[in-house]
Amino acid sequence: MVSSRKLSAEEVEALVGGLFNMDEDETTGRTEDGQDVRPYTFGGNDLSLMGDYYALRMINERFCRLARSVFLPMLRITPRISSFPPEVKTFDEYRDGIDNFVSLTTSRIEELRGNQLIVIAPSFISLLTESYYGGRARPLRNSRGEFTATEQRVLSIITQGLNQALQLAWRDLVPLTFTIQSTEENLQFASFVDGGDMVINCSFMVQLPESDPASFDILYPVQTLKPLASQLRSRVQSDFVDDDMSWRDKLERAILSIPLTLTARLAEPTVPLRRLLHLQSGEVFPIQIGEAIEVHVENRRIFDAEMGEIGGRAALNLKTRHTS
Repeated sequence: MVSSRKLSAEEVEALVGGLFNMDEDETTGRTEDGQDVRPYTFGGNDLSLMGDYYALRMINERFCRLARSVFLPMLRITPRISSFPPEVKTFDEYRDGIDNFVSLTTSRIEELRGNQLIVIAPSFISLLTESYYGGRARPLRNSRGEFTATEQRVLSIITQGLNQALQLAWRDLVPLTFTIQSTEENLQFASFVDGGDMVINCSFMVQLPESDPASFDILYPVQTLKPLASQLRSRVQSDFVDDDMSWRDKLERAILSIPLTLTARLAEPTVPLRRLLHLQSGEVFPIQIGEAIEVHVENRRIFDAEMGEIGGRAALNLKTRHTS
């Protein structure tokens, strides 16, 4: 039978105080057997759990390659995208560094029970919209406080494409699903995390022709990525074995479309130079075709064949293939 007696106040105090002897203003202590200890706050943001972000940097680099196809229809060129090292800061510190009027798209990561935030500057949205509808890829100066309906449509296409690129970039480490939950245009009304919560800021730069580079950010709460701390500290090793048949088919079709020169060598007669110098137009030069006709592909002997005929036209019947 389990006892239901509660600990008294003196017992609780003795239990807590007996773990280690430490003054209230000290940050370290020592147990009775002489081992050093330090206090730990459950639920705190211990950034050491994230390691050196090696795996996250690899994911961001892979995302850069995948995100090129997202901006290609807008810019009509394949832009060069690069990533900056991830930064850890509070959400308030991040908000202090950018304007209030930006594009904010919050997506749900169901597998991690958390959220992710894509932040895009309005000047980049205007540039993409202008270029998408036939204009030049150049920044537009405006002091508006909201996006037009056309810009919102372009923004929807971009964020959906970026989320799909993120899913492909993350799947080598862990399969994740990014589902758009809400959009906002003012940081003051963004319901992402509390201002004091720690976030991981992944910044990306997009090189543009005849214009200054544009940038966008992807934010993850530290608490959201904590379940993946050990994996983010290690080198990325893919367990994903699903073949990209679309890419394989395209590569196979490209290889099979390469033109090659095929030559059939019927005979190699020996002719004295004296006779060769006195040959005249219309003279008949007899040759003797052997049993095996050499078939060369790009000047390399690949087959032996024999003469034949199909539909009244001369043809070759391939008999032997040379592997060397």
